Parts: sequence; structure tokens; C-alpha cells
Amino acid sequence: MTMITFTQDNTRFTCRIVGVAIDQGRVLLHKAADDNFWALPGGRAELREEAAATLRREMIEELQIQVDVVRLLWLVENFFQYRGLDFHELGLYFLMRVPADWPRRMENGPFLGYEQGVQLFFQWFPLEALPAMRVYPSFLASGLQDLPASPQHVVHIDP
Repeated sequence: MTMITFTQDNTRFTCRIVGVAIDQGRVLLHKAADDNFWALPGGRAELREEAAATLRREMIEELQIQVDVVRLLWLVENFFQYRGLDFHELGLYFLMRVPADWPRRMENGPFLGYEQGVQLFFQWFPLEALPAMRVYPSFLASGLQDLPASPQHVVHIDP
């Protein structure tokens, strides 16, 4: 399949589907080994793939688990710089539920996942710890504290 991503000059557009897993007052975040920030797990949508199907596919690829996609939280127009490129990202952020019997649900430290051969570190963090952490997009530090009752449109710029 073809990922919904293209680059023009120094700008990359991508359509990213994101999962918000909150369990026991903690949220599941991930990062690449060479990154100095955390983000919510997810991945790029493919052409003609429904957003919820993208999220389920990404969680199977990265964590080998089947998740329940509960509901849309945010539609985010996210603008940021990463690895020398200006990004224009359209993100759909879904509340998702991990399996109750998933052993990683109870982990306190980091654990490994993989995305196309890239090692990813996953970890559960207490929601109250987020404001002191480097989490992107940065609106999540407060947004995850109080999830919206209905979908919200967010335009966000991280310098």
C-alpha cells in the first residue's frame, strides 16, 4: 500500500493516525532510540485505509496486540520541525483500549516494540508527570489530563 505522505522542497505532509491508551492513570508513550522526546504511538495512514484500521494495523506491527478503537478525540493540524524537515501533519487521535490480559499493561519500565526494523521504546507514564516531560505535540501534556467529551479540532505549532 501507499502511505499518505509526500515531500515538496523542505516540507513533508503526512497523515498520521494516533492511539491514546490510558490505563490506571497512566498513558502509553513511545520514542525512537535516538529521539529526546516522547509521543503517542501510531503511524501513517495508507491510501484507501480507514483510520481505525490504520491504528489497529500499527498496534499489531509495533506491539503485536489487537486494540479496540473507542472514539475520535482530536483532529490535529500539527506543524513542527523534525530531522531537518518542516512537517505539516494531519493527525487523527483516537482513544484506544489495550487488551486486559496484555502483560505489558502492568510494566513500569520501558519495553521494546518495532516499526519497519526501527527499535521503539514504549513506556507507561503517570498522567500527572506529563507537564514536566518532553511530549509532542506539546498540547498533549495538558490535553491528556482531561480528554474531550466530543471530537475537537486543534491547530498546533511546536517551534
